[in-house]
Amino acid sequence: MSAADLRPSHASTPAPPLLPSGSGLGSDAPTPCAHAAPVRAVRFELEQDTEERQCAFLEIIDTARACRRCPRMEGRTRAIGPANGPLDARILFIAEAPGRLGADVTGVPLSGDQTGRTFDRLLAGAGIERRGVFVTNAVLCNPRRPDGRNDRPRSSEVANCSGHLRAIIDVLQPLWVVSLGRAALDALAQIERHDRVLARDVGAATAWYGRRLVPLYHPGPRAVARRGFGQHAADYAALAALITA
Repeated sequence: MSAADLRPSHASTPAPPLLPSGSGLGSDAPTPCAHAAPVRAVRFELEQDTEERQCAFLEIIDTARACRRCPRMEGRTRAIGPANGPLDARILFIAEAPGRLGADVTGVPLSGDQTGRTFDRLLAGAGIERRGVFVTNAVLCNPRRPDGRNDRPRSSEVANCSGHLRAIIDVLQPLWVVSLGRAALDALAQIERHDRVLARDVGAATAWYGRRLVPLYHPGPRAVARRGFGQHAADYAALAALITA
């Protein structure tokens, strides 16, 4: 499967840049889309890949950058930006939270650490090109314990970030949403209720929020050690079969 298989059919025609030039994403400067409609009010069709969609995504970035709802996230990287993936991606992967040695450093979910390398290996083994998918987290900032180690996001933190996650889904309008781990699967239930249970429904597609939801296990070291890399690889191969059927 190539990157073209993971994009809408219009991707073969010339498309505007992912984001407008001079967007100011490398600084705290405001984006050039100050008059864009509020993200929560914007729903896009798959065929659209317009400046309006790009501006709505910049609005998400600005909103996340300005967010101060979670005290222990203060000073953390907001892992959302153009490097997360193309706005016309057919597949949206949602993990738990940025890692201390990964996305909190790189700004890109599932990159820069062991978990990210495992994720890339799983995608490659299934024939899914990472550059054709969009990757985000249930919470956009790295939660840490007092000793500095990674921590699970609290339920309040997941709830605080739920609006950001909904906005990302509404702007991207992916055909497939793949949750990675229980925390991500539970976070999606705050957007629209579902009855999926990870251990029971891993790899099974179900209708959710106008698209198809597929729960998978998180590619972190603990889950991989518990289930084995081979089982994870089989899950991703099954996912590839689903999305290309």
